Amino acid sequence: MKKAQRNDKALVVDILTKSFDTNLSVNYIIKQDAEREKRIRALMDYSFEVCTAFGDVFISDDNKACALIVYPDKKKATLKSTLLDIKLILKAVGLGNISKTVKREKLISSIQPKVQMAYLWFIGVDPDAQGGGIGSKLLQEIIDYSNSNNRPIYLETSTVKNLPWYDKFGFEVYNEQDLTYHLYFFKRNVK
Repeated sequence: MKKAQRNDKALVVDILTKSFDTNLSVNYIIKQDAEREKRIRALMDYSFEVCTAFGDVFISDDNKACALIVYPDKKKATLKSTLLDIKLILKAVGLGNISKTVKREKLISSIQPKVQMAYLWFIGVDPDAQGGGIGSKLLQEIIDYSNSNNRPIYLETSTVKNLPWYDKFGFEVYNEQDLTYHLYFFKRNVK
């Protein structure tokens, strides 16, 4: 695993756009129109920028998988973050989805504990390379990295088929919420 550089942005955005194309949680906030794929790409662009500023972006050694981690305790409002939020609304969410997006984010924030953590925002593998263990290797490296930094890992998923995968890596469900889809909240303590 390696830390992504600015010139890796297109690769990261591409992997995540493909990986999350049918994701229920992503499509919940993305305006569903003819520009849907561009909107998902804009969300991943935004996420890359946020994690570059307030977290880490990792890429697998073979460039087939990536992960975006944000450290909520390091996140702060800046002019740049405000401009990114405006861009997110205009290019990804759409004006009509602002209310439900803000409500969802407030819900997630109210459920997450206020501790120093590594928030695994996105982890994805290029769909053509899925099933070969690349994502598992990357997740284990993220766990090791987070343990060495004494940060538990928190995440949410709406992808039911990923539940046993996270369980296998020692993650535990600590909450569940029903929106128009089921959202599972996971944590993995430092070991």
